[in-house]
Amino acid sequence: MAEPLKAENFLPHVDKVFRVQGGSHALTLVKVEMQGLEAANSVPRQPFNLIFAGPPGNVLNEGLYRVEVEDGPHFELYVMPVHTPMPDRQNYQAAFN
Repeated sequence: MAEPLKAENFLPHVDKVFRVQGGSHALTLVKVEMQGLEAANSVPRQPFNLIFAGPPGNVLNEGLYRVEVEDGPHFELYVMPVHTPMPDRQNYQAAFN
């Protein structure tokens, strides 16, 4: 079984573009939010969120997607659009518990 993904897997990719395989969406990873809680020994990872920004309008539906980092690896992520008060973009979140 593969190791669970951790925040550290994504930190080198902040400000990089993640392209949704089989689609036209390109999302920029803008932030890795770590919850700041100490993980218990029995928990495989600390919870964290990935925050992406994409263009406004053509909103990517919530769902499981294979995304590829420019010049980097690919990941399977469950991505959901979130309320975005700025009119010039649409934010998305991928949560890891």
